Amino acid sequence: MNLPDPSTTLARQIRKEAARLGFASIGFSSPVPQPVAMRHYTAMLRDGRHGEMGYMEEQMEERADPSLLFAGLRTIISAAISYNYPIKYGEGLPKISKYALIDDYHTVVREKLETLVAAIQLLVEEPLQARITVDSSPMLEKAWAEEAAIGKTGKNTLLKVPSAGSYLFLGEILVDREIVTTKLALPNYCGSCSNCLERCPTGALLEPGKIDASKCISYLTVELKREFTAEEAAMIGEWLFGCDLCQEVCPHNRQTTIKANESFVLRQNLVNITIETILKLTKSGFRELFYGTPIFRIGLRRLKRNARAVADNLKRGL
Repeated sequence: MNLPDPSTTLARQIRKEAARLGFASIGFSSPVPQPVAMRHYTAMLRDGRHGEMGYMEEQMEERADPSLLFAGLRTIISAAISYNYPIKYGEGLPKISKYALIDDYHTVVREKLETLVAAIQLLVEEPLQARITVDSSPMLEKAWAEEAAIGKTGKNTLLKVPSAGSYLFLGEILVDREIVTTKLALPNYCGSCSNCLERCPTGALLEPGKIDASKCISYLTVELKREFTAEEAAMIGEWLFGCDLCQEVCPHNRQTTIKANESFVLRQNLVNITIETILKLTKSGFRELFYGTPIFRIGLRRLKRNARAVADNLKRGL
């Protein structure tokens, strides 16, 4: 009689708990080298396609070897959760990316992963050592998600998960226990479709899977700290914070059966907010409106910078 592999049983139990918590997908990978992902990453830095995000040049050894982040690392658990809720933007009003109209995902996803870690601890006999990361460590998130077979990176450089699309937040749990599971090979979901490359208004998507972040509207409105040049101000169009264009035109995001997790509640007072409201905000008003959302971290000065550019673009019909 062949007894089931305890590790495989554990993986199945973890998947069940993750599904209960509302994760769209979860997978497991050994911390093996990711040479292809590192080559792509270092090429981006070499070409200067990371713009002014200097932090991307730091901790390169840890990016290549996550065991340097967590002693005793045996398994990387990758998890994805959907925020693909429906939204309709008003004509002639600034747009805010979907992910910023809800509570900050760093907090929500971390809390769910903490609950998952507690559940895993109950499933194993010996003490479990674990570290949670949600955009808080130099991890090649998409590479590990692919290694765990929970999704594939598309032409727009975003991870696509079966039945969930790409409106996803990713998080990882690093654990000191080996978890073995059978992985199914995932297909290339993009095929011959090139909607995202054709519809990116700034040409940030240079070719399938290759992005120049310095031209990306999300980078300009979220990551760039200085004032815009005239060219950069024109590039952001009507986007006040972030950009979803390459996701809006992706067929996989229109055919999802896995919907937004119920923890992500749309903040209705931020939908179709006006430029005038933003430009009149005081510091206290800014805090009242945006505290607890991703927008809060860029501060009022940069948000007003974005608003002024959007106002000019809307006037000129850009």
